Amino acid sequence: MKVSERWLREWVNPELNRDELCEALTMAGLEVEETVPVAERFSGVCVAEVMRVEKHPDADRLHVCEVNVGHTETLTIVCGAKNVAAGMKTAAALNGAVLANKMKIKPGKLRGVLSNGMLCSAVELGLAEEGDGLIVFPKDAPVGQDVWDYLHLTDHVIDISITPNRGDCLGVRGLAQDISAITQAKLSFPDVPEQEATIPDTLSIALHEKEACPRYVGRVIRGVTADARTPVWLEERLRRAGVRAISPIVDVMNYVMLEWGQPMHAFDLQKIHGDIQVRFAKKGESLELLNGQTVHPDADTLVIADNEKPLAIAGVMGGMESAVTLLTNAIFLESAFFQPVSISRTTRETRLNSESSYRFERGVDPDLQVLAIERATQLILDIAGGKPGPLTEVAAEKYLPRSKNILLRALRIQKILGMSLDDADVEAILRRLDFSTEKNPEGWRVSVPARRFDITTEIDLIEEVIRIHGYNRVPLSSSVSGMQIQAQPEKKIDLSVMRHTLCNMGYQEVVTYSFVDKKIQALLDPSHSPIELLNPITADMSVMRTSLWPGLINTLQYNQNRQQDRVRIFETGLRFVVDNGLLLQQTMLGGLIAGTVFPKQWGVTTREADFFDLKGDLERLFRLTFDTARFEYRPGQHPALHPGQTADIYRGGAYLGTMGALHPGLLRALDITGNVFLFEILTEQLENANPMFFKEISKFPDIRRDIAILVNQAVPVGPIQDTIAYEAGELLQAINIFDIYQGKGIREGYKSIALSLTLQHASRTLVDEEVAALMERIIVALKEQFAAELRG
Repeated sequence: MKVSERWLREWVNPELNRDELCEALTMAGLEVEETVPVAERFSGVCVAEVMRVEKHPDADRLHVCEVNVGHTETLTIVCGAKNVAAGMKTAAALNGAVLANKMKIKPGKLRGVLSNGMLCSAVELGLAEEGDGLIVFPKDAPVGQDVWDYLHLTDHVIDISITPNRGDCLGVRGLAQDISAITQAKLSFPDVPEQEATIPDTLSIALHEKEACPRYVGRVIRGVTADARTPVWLEERLRRAGVRAISPIVDVMNYVMLEWGQPMHAFDLQKIHGDIQVRFAKKGESLELLNGQTVHPDADTLVIADNEKPLAIAGVMGGMESAVTLLTNAIFLESAFFQPVSISRTTRETRLNSESSYRFERGVDPDLQVLAIERATQLILDIAGGKPGPLTEVAAEKYLPRSKNILLRALRIQKILGMSLDDADVEAILRRLDFSTEKNPEGWRVSVPARRFDITTEIDLIEEVIRIHGYNRVPLSSSVSGMQIQAQPEKKIDLSVMRHTLCNMGYQEVVTYSFVDKKIQALLDPSHSPIELLNPITADMSVMRTSLWPGLINTLQYNQNRQQDRVRIFETGLRFVVDNGLLLQQTMLGGLIAGTVFPKQWGVTTREADFFDLKGDLERLFRLTFDTARFEYRPGQHPALHPGQTADIYRGGAYLGTMGALHPGLLRALDITGNVFLFEILTEQLENANPMFFKEISKFPDIRRDIAILVNQAVPVGPIQDTIAYEAGELLQAINIFDIYQGKGIREGYKSIALSLTLQHASRTLVDEEVAALMERIIVALKEQFAAELRG
């Protein structure tokens, strides 16, 4: 937020210079990003009064002006401005003056007439980027006074970075209150008298959505001069705050918003048909906004409407049709409190942002609406004239934010801060923050004003206390902690071990946001309805992830867009799934491979990674459990994966996770090059391991036997291996598949599987007879269970 230092010091003027004030603000959490002068230096320019204006004898667009600059004699100045007129007061650059653009003024003839100086516009003085006439000063501006001093251009703009939780500081009033609390300087509020109604006109206000808008205040003002000139002092304050002056009514709305932090809006009264309706938009309604954009608000968008149509998107932006123009002579002022959640949702859905919505979605003071409209009325009557009607206020107290009553314990302050504060100091700080306190044996019962939306718990109060006391006053101390080596149970696999194992296999760990794009989430995990965020960071981070895959896919896309085709990544993190009305936060391990198996090199032939490469990596990971025999891969179905390359993983009959190839349709939809293989497993099911134990290595030779069987192609290999292991018992040391064949010589619908069995006894040498008998048992078991035929 940009604010004039001079304007700020009118509210609170601590005995600090500019640098000290900025340092105090920054140390209190209101970071000052920069301070800049309000204008480039110029000299030799004074307030002047135009006494007489005549047409230039030889130029239609020039005027010869007699100008009083406070000297004994008037000056003759030739001027081409359209708005020059006798009796006006403006700025005159005298001979020898240097303007903001470094131009030096010298006497000279313009079409034969000697000009002794120059009448200046705001652009020529460096006070505006564009303009079409001379700067106009009020009638009471002192002729001859230096313009630099008259406009107080020694002022500086302080640019403060306001954190999202400090909506109360988005106005001069809020900043001044904080400075007063920090520096103990006296706070001076401007006098805002109640404006007496001189006409009876009112508009009826109907709050149809009291929860979204629990307070709405309005006032009719007739007889305004909408094309009046905005005073230079008000234009200057707006300019120094980074706001462009437009017209007196709009300028007053902006001024009150900057001064008090309360956004307001003015409607052309003649464009309102019937009453004011605060309601949600109806199906099919549309509205052309002040920025020229036409929107079609949905049923959850709060609008301000009359009996016929919407007039504005509540708290965000007004409509073009009901806007105040230079022809307007009657207005309806609006000052309301809108719930932050409602405005935040609207700005997200409509992608509209304004100074008003910026404040409303952070929370404005719910008790400020009447004061703000009185202040705006006062300024409008002073600048544009008119006759005000009585205030109309409609409020639903039930839905308005209320003061919070929080217990603050003295011992808790000491424990959190690591230092003691006197009770009197704590009470003084709370009073300076406008918090009321009631002492009790534990500490204080603190009443926090409703405008402080950022304070809801005891820890927030402690933060406020130390913020005002001063972080720099916290004494240095060394932390002391009793350290103890934690037991490392053998039956527990730490997550870091899993991560290191994957890194050793060539994977790289990534960390992605838990907030993901709703559309990508629906593509990758349509079976779960994600939790939508009320106030997302961006539109493509609007839901909580139900899977780690959206983040992994985004990372893959980012790398492929930068010509990185070989990607092997993994992530550990939470997924958020709603099951039977309960939110489950499950720790998952997910991974992705794409591109070649190995980086390009001379020693290995390049080959694209496939389903079994990923399966092999998972099997190496599962070896950490010393329980590989209990892991099982079953054909699975997943909407995001290829139907023929999807497997569900089980451990001891319990579901562990899913792996497979990304569906070709999704590859096209997401514009991904090549095949992609993913996995996602529950780490909780993987953390348990069998204990390690010593087994003596046999001194006796092992024996290898190979068999080749013919089975139906639908029979998976895993159960065949399990049957062999069961029949062989402890004698089986290893079982390997060295060939699977289908084609010539094999009848249709069948496949040939060749397996190698390694057999060994721990305490003696195996003899051929018992090995032959064992192999016979295995072949019989395979015939009985799988209708397997032994191949010759």
